[in-house]
Amino acid sequence: MTASAEAPTTPAEAPVLGLLDGRPLPRTGLDRRLAALRTGPRAAALPVPGSGEDRQLARWVAQVLLTEALCEAVAAERGLAVRPDAAPARLDQQAAVELGSITAAAYEGNAAVRAVCAEVTADVEPSAVEVAHYRALTERPPVAEWRLALPDGSVFDAAPDTLPLALSAALRAAAPGEWVTAAGRTATRLVADLATVPETDPSAVVRAAARRAAFVRWLDHARATRLTLVPGLEHPGDPAQPDNHHRH
Repeated sequence: MTASAEAPTTPAEAPVLGLLDGRPLPRTGLDRRLAALRTGPRAAALPVPGSGEDRQLARWVAQVLLTEALCEAVAAERGLAVRPDAAPARLDQQAAVELGSITAAAYEGNAAVRAVCAEVTADVEPSAVEVAHYRALTERPPVAEWRLALPDGSVFDAAPDTLPLALSAALRAAAPGEWVTAAGRTATRLVADLATVPETDPSAVVRAAARRAAFVRWLDHARATRLTLVPGLEHPGDPAQPDNHHRH
């Protein structure tokens, strides 16, 4: 996201974080968040103060704070119930990647972001075709297993192809309950029928991914229409800002 054409000519060290619906947001929140990072448990991993990487960190944190401020405003406008003392959320790696690092950080740390996400994506449902496509791409064939017993009394389940070839062949040829010895091992197959892993329904996984994608689209539009960035606190990925040295 880049600053809009109406962005004020604010100095790089502006006292504002950005503008929400044209209203300046104080930079004090950014300064506090950066100070907390500098004194936190991961301070040693942060870039050297004053470096280009440090300025990129400030830009990244600024985008997190602007996302939080935007969603707090939307939550208030829509009358959403938001607990200010709510515990942080924890996203798995796939969800964090799908949301993007800035949105994921705002989502984990701010209850208003989570409330708005739930609100604007409540009606998003994957189609049967999408669910079937996901299942076709990810579902593994059922795994056949035998329930086996050993002479020491232990019982366990194992897929035939995980056993020594000679033992697997001997067990397959023997009747259930018949002890066999092959490849230096003795075992018996307790039941004739093979157990299989039950088929799982991926609808919940596909739904969650679809809602994350919908939230990203909604948030991109809301940021573009309601937020104005200021020089020095551009999006860290903006190719026009001087500290973006990303190269392919």
